Amino acid sequence: MEKILTTGLILFLTLCLDVPGTDGRKEEANVENAQKRPSRSSDAKGGRCSYTFIVPQQKLTGALCLNTQSAATNRSEVAELRVELRRQQEQLEKLRGQLEQEGALSVEIRALRKESNSMNSRIAQLYAQLLHEVIQKKDQALEQQRVENLLLNATTQALQVSSNYRELEKKYGALTSMMSSQNQFIARLEKQCQCSATHSTHLSSVVTSEPPKSSSNVHPNYSSEAKEITNDVQRDQSAPPPKQGKAGGVPSLPTTTDNTPTGPPFISFPVTKTPGPWRDCQHVLESGETTSGIYLLHLQSANRLVQAWCEQSQAQGGWTVIQRRQDGSVNFFRNWEQYKQGFGNLDGEYWLGLEHLYWLTKQAQYKLRVALEDWQGRQVFAEYDSFHLELESDWYRLRLGQYHGTAGDSLSWHNNKAFTTLDRDKDGYTGNCAHYQKGGWWYHMCAHSNLNGVWYRGGHYRSRYQDGVYWAEFHGGSYSLKRVSMMVKPR
Repeated sequence: MEKILTTGLILFLTLCLDVPGTDGRKEEANVENAQKRPSRSSDAKGGRCSYTFIVPQQKLTGALCLNTQSAATNRSEVAELRVELRRQQEQLEKLRGQLEQEGALSVEIRALRKESNSMNSRIAQLYAQLLHEVIQKKDQALEQQRVENLLLNATTQALQVSSNYRELEKKYGALTSMMSSQNQFIARLEKQCQCSATHSTHLSSVVTSEPPKSSSNVHPNYSSEAKEITNDVQRDQSAPPPKQGKAGGVPSLPTTTDNTPTGPPFISFPVTKTPGPWRDCQHVLESGETTSGIYLLHLQSANRLVQAWCEQSQAQGGWTVIQRRQDGSVNFFRNWEQYKQGFGNLDGEYWLGLEHLYWLTKQAQYKLRVALEDWQGRQVFAEYDSFHLELESDWYRLRLGQYHGTAGDSLSWHNNKAFTTLDRDKDGYTGNCAHYQKGGWWYHMCAHSNLNGVWYRGGHYRSRYQDGVYWAEFHGGSYSLKRVSMMVKPR
């Protein structure tokens, strides 16, 4: 039986077809009847047909049934399928469009990434360059700091040398004053002596015996301490000697420092009727001296000697000049100690000194006169009926009285203000007014007058700050005056 199955297997496949109009029952044909029937048979009544397939060399068991009835075509489903197909095509087109857009965006993103990479490389290059410049500037700052330290050390040494030089000038001035007083005393004795031999012998005995005694008579307030106290205001070596007045002058005393170019020359004093020294220039005028020039003053309240220029030709004379500007030959941008002791040339530009000015105005009630002249030759003045300074402990604070004059009042704004220099900031401004105004003054916030500023030629000047020699009520702060002088006199 197995051999027969292996050689050929006859399968009976019964196809059951559902014929419309029947009761839908399916009858199963008998295998035996199927073998008796021909290979294809059909029953009209039952609507059944049967096929016999011979599948060689197949090991199959059971029967295979296939419904060969053609299904009726459904138009609505076909329409729905077409609609669905169209919708899917539209979606496909949309997706294709989106894909194209995303492709363009992708290309743009690639370009942006490439540009970003180039920018990053450029930034890295700039950062490296900036770092190199910062390191270079740091090295330059260190070098500048080193140079500044060297300059500071040199400035300190220069100040020390200047201080030593000032001490020598003080001693030199004391000797000059003493020798000048002795010269004047000898000249007075020579006028009183006779020309005979007997009188000459008598004069020589008087000269050898009298000077110590007469010195104490002429200078009752002169002491050994006063010999060592004087100001360092001297005439500049390069300046010509002062012109002698009508009364003539005593020639300069011989000196042993002719070969020393740094030593100041002796001051030639006018011939006077009395040897002096005097309290102030008003005392000089009252003594009968009407010639303007350099006189030796003895400040009695401090028992010190000081040289000053006496102005006897302006406003009835008797004025002690405490400050003068006329040609820009002296630098007034000084420190506190220099403004305290005084500086400059007695027959030119000079500053008498705050300490000397304090003791001078302490002797009596003084008034102040400020004389101004512009570059067109116009002369004006400002007077204040009282003037004095406070102690150094109060920074030489200015005390002024009422104003009258033709120049306008540009100093009352500075009344009751402390004196300020580059190294002593006592003004009311957040910065240092002396730094901006290039001088020392009784600054407020900062100045309506700046007579110790920079002397500019020609009047109107250009500067970053108002640092000229100006009087605000007379031509304003941007006009540097030609001549300026400050003078005091007892009321």
